[in-house]
Amino acid sequence: MDIWDKEKRSQVMSKIRSKNTKPELALRKALFARGFRFRVNDKRLPGKPDIVLPKYKTVIFVHGCFWHKHEACKYAHIPKTNTQFWIDKITSNNERDKINTEKLTIAGWNVLIVWECEVRHTYKRDITPLIDNLINSILENQPRKISMKFYEERENKISIVAEETFEYPNTPNKTD
Repeated sequence: MDIWDKEKRSQVMSKIRSKNTKPELALRKALFARGFRFRVNDKRLPGKPDIVLPKYKTVIFVHGCFWHKHEACKYAHIPKTNTQFWIDKITSNNERDKINTEKLTIAGWNVLIVWECEVRHTYKRDITPLIDNLINSILENQPRKISMKFYEERENKISIVAEETFEYPNTPNKTD
């Protein structure tokens, strides 16, 4: 049996947010402080990703451990009341996540998932290692470019050389 009546349970469940959660806000604040600019909950993309970095063609989903069934996480348990409803609900969430991730990947987006427990509990005091890992994941898919342009020789003088665009393989840049 549930410890609350239906009205109280409904009131409690209505307070649960789907966007602008504390882990999401912490992540956005840390990325913004590192110079990343992004969109939030872009409706034009499948799944309305929590953070969209168009410049890097990357989306970040901040998943709640309970709602998206984070494997081997103590916060991803099935309630003992109305069990079948919760199993169906969480399973459909997982299936929808997979479909949205597939659609985004096919469209050329890099999809990153951050779990609530990573932000809220693992990095509660210092989120820097998590942000460093995220930034490395964002930047590793970006091509490195060098520009070189060749100009013609003028009146028997030395040629002027400038850089044209040339792509290097995907290697993380340590100075970024």
